[in-house]
Amino acid sequence: MAEWIIYKEFRFEAAHCLPHYEGKCRRLHGHSWLGRVYVKSHHLQSQGSQQGMVMDFGEIKQYLQPLLDNFLDHHYLNETTGLENPTSEELSRWIYEKLAKAGLPNLYAVEIRETCTSGCTYYP
Repeated sequence: MAEWIIYKEFRFEAAHCLPHYEGKCRRLHGHSWLGRVYVKSHHLQSQGSQQGMVMDFGEIKQYLQPLLDNFLDHHYLNETTGLENPTSEELSRWIYEKLAKAGLPNLYAVEIRETCTSGCTYYP
């Protein structure tokens, strides 16, 4: 069976600290975070303005933007997410769960990169 996986990339600047970590990341620091939201489907839209698409990328952004504005971009993640230890792993799961609760159709995975060489992809 055919399968399509699309993604919407997003970026945000945010600070965090990892209080349980034995090393310099225990201290308050920031990252230029990069993320992707993945949506999966076994079919494409057959009619209308989204014909030939899994879904409009702008629709994914509508689900994502409130998270960026209210919790992620230029925020202190330990406070705004409620995560005691907001690692990339925890943050990818947190974003996934928020998007799922908001009802993003066919949500498949969330990827978070905290540096250009390090990140995580969460598949529930």
